Amino acid sequence: MPLTTSLERGRAPLAVSVPAIAVTLVLLAPIAYLVIRAAGSADSLIPFLWRPRIGAVALRTFALVVSVTVSATILGTAIAWLLTRTNLPWRRAWILLTAIPLVIPSFVYALVITTALSPRGLVQKMLEPALGITELPSIYGFPGAFISLTLLTYPYVLLPTRAALTNLDPAMEEASRTLGRGTLKTFTSITLPALRPATAAGALLVALYTLSDFGAVSLLRWETFTYAIFNQYEAAFDRALAAALSLVLAITAIGLVGIEGWTRGRGRYHSIGPGSPQIGLTHNLKHWRWPATGMIAIISFATTIGPMAVLSYWIVQGAMAGESFGDLGEPLLNSLTTALLAAAALTAVAFPLALFIVRYPGKLSAMIERTTYIGFALPGITVAIALVFLGVHILYPIYQTLLLLIIAYTVLFLPTTLGSIRSGILQLNPRIEEAARTLGKTRLQVLLKITIPLVRGSMFAGAAMAFLLTMKELPATLVLGPMDFRTLATVTWAATSESFFASAAASSLMLIVVTAVPLALILSRGPHRSGPQVTHQTS
Repeated sequence: MPLTTSLERGRAPLAVSVPAIAVTLVLLAPIAYLVIRAAGSADSLIPFLWRPRIGAVALRTFALVVSVTVSATILGTAIAWLLTRTNLPWRRAWILLTAIPLVIPSFVYALVITTALSPRGLVQKMLEPALGITELPSIYGFPGAFISLTLLTYPYVLLPTRAALTNLDPAMEEASRTLGRGTLKTFTSITLPALRPATAAGALLVALYTLSDFGAVSLLRWETFTYAIFNQYEAAFDRALAAALSLVLAITAIGLVGIEGWTRGRGRYHSIGPGSPQIGLTHNLKHWRWPATGMIAIISFATTIGPMAVLSYWIVQGAMAGESFGDLGEPLLNSLTTALLAAAALTAVAFPLALFIVRYPGKLSAMIERTTYIGFALPGITVAIALVFLGVHILYPIYQTLLLLIIAYTVLFLPTTLGSIRSGILQLNPRIEEAARTLGKTRLQVLLKITIPLVRGSMFAGAAMAFLLTMKELPATLVLGPMDFRTLATVTWAATSESFFASAAASSLMLIVVTAVPLALILSRGPHRSGPQVTHQTS
């Protein structure tokens, strides 16, 4: 008699569904706050939202979100394939360098590129003596915002796609090559469809990040919804209009999640065999080896090496001018502590949610999945103020404590961890878990011995993104942190707002360098395989 599992009946155990619902209620708190705020000025909301200026802002936001999402998805997927499936030289170094942009705050990167690439910036000063260039084209507006956000967000696609490629059983790729299909045809018809959950999840994060970014668009003068929301919060006495704009962002986020779910489809992404995935193919790039290396080197220079050089230049100029950099030890310790706690909390919350969403599909799981992405699309200041309201009226004992700050990080960054873990579980054949159950293993034993080890790479990729995002988070930390609580991000912002660029450069550079160490450890323990590999020539 065949075994009937809860998965086949479509019913989730209470131990899974109850925590999932509880987490969803916490994630809905900012939306509840926005609805309450907006309801106070319901009569004026419709005329306000139909203003021509709001329409222009919506078009600028749409253009930026679409262009950045498409370019970052292509770039992240291509780099992930090069790092996992080719004989690209120095792959371990590129794995770290290509992930570091996640830790760079957008306002810091915008300051760097405006300093370097503005019409009379550092690059122009270097080129003028040799080439006679007196002025470079303006970097402000759409070009600067597009380039900055693309280079800062492509790791959202890179990390989960790299994890998915490593976990992907190459049997179908080998069969495709045996039938005479070339590398490109195999990639487009076999590999790319199998990567769709991970790539779509990363693309969704890119779109939501672009939708909620304030630092880059404000400094580069490209007005989007988030920029308009910040102006409303700062300049208007009635913040109900800012809440209304935030609700528009939340509705847009739900729409984007729906599009991502549609692109993912209902296909099966796990292997049909009973065993674990085999060693992946290594494609010999031949004469494309060094052009591919050069492309990644240029991207790494633009996102990591170049900004670090500009920051070092500011530090040297400040030291020569006698500027004090202050004590950065305490902010560093605070940043590392909160980032580690947030990464652990996000992984602990995201794993059972991902398991519930993938293994028990239905209306409830679909609603919960869409809810998790709302916080990521909202500006950090909106989520922070909502949690202040919640902390003052309901959760006062934890107000202005690290616990409330960790809750804020969970609301803001849960999709980054959830998307990666979900893609890993999608690739895991549930029959393996069912077979263990038939052999007498308990649910907990199956979870610890089968499920977690097989999705460990995806879990580390999600934890890495959560760690990096928490390290650079600014608005929520400013509003919700304990009294006199300073992190490297808040110190950088304070120095930047006071035009102490050398001090801002020192804390920014420390943020990048120090984060590279735990990031390297996380990535080294993430998705990888050892042993001999099958090699194919790439024509």
